[in-house]
Amino acid sequence: MQVLVNVASHRELLWQFLLRNVKSQHKGSYLGAFWLVANPLLMLSLYTFVFGVVFGGRFGAVEGETTLDYAFGVFLGLSVINLFSSTLGVSPGVILGQPNFVKKVVFPVEILPLAQVGSLVYNMSISMILCLVGVMAFGDGLSWQVLWIPFVLAPVLLLSIGMAWFLAALGVFLRDVAHLTQFLGMVFLYASGVFYSSSNVLEKAPQFWVFLKWNPLIHVIESLRRVTLWGQDINFSHLGYAWGFSLVVLLCGAWTFQALRPGFADAL
Repeated sequence: MQVLVNVASHRELLWQFLLRNVKSQHKGSYLGAFWLVANPLLMLSLYTFVFGVVFGGRFGAVEGETTLDYAFGVFLGLSVINLFSSTLGVSPGVILGQPNFVKKVVFPVEILPLAQVGSLVYNMSISMILCLVGVMAFGDGLSWQVLWIPFVLAPVLLLSIGMAWFLAALGVFLRDVAHLTQFLGMVFLYASGVFYSSSNVLEKAPQFWVFLKWNPLIHVIESLRRVTLWGQDINFSHLGYAWGFSLVVLLCGAWTFQALRPGFADAL
């Protein structure tokens, strides 16, 4: 597929745009990159108090689950959802906001959505590192199962890239897509098991699991908690589904971008 070939052949240019996006996130602020660390720490403190202390939430995954376990679990889930929902939010305007690159015949515009996703992955990586440090310092420590984390998170990356290409291409022709993606971001926030586990759903509202189980993000988030917080084995059937679903979305997104690209210049 030509889109994937173009990305591979313009790796250095992609890297330059990724760095540009990362640096521009806090351009003009007094504390700059400090906010990349401060924001996740403030969020983790807030989640610990609100969801753990005030609401007393629990996932019910293990016996003796603590307030801090729940807070870390919510934080992990939100880190994943923030990557995906932010991708949905910014992608429709990626090509629209940079028409000069579209009108340059030789410029590989497929790297623009990819660079945007890359900067969001960078932010998520910082959150993940802070969470791992927190689990080591205040939780039960880490097990060798954390080595699975890249394998667990890869489907989210593939899914985000596929959706970025799809929405960036569609957004050129349908300007209302940006409004729809804001709503979809909220839907995925509550449908991806950020604040609950699949066992909670099966116990209290099994009729909803019929629909929720098709969401690949819920399996990614549950697997991430299992290997990070409790050192448990991965459910490979669930994670395998997430991998398969994400690969299909990636290929569909690449195909859509490639098919619609010839009309970008005229639409802009």
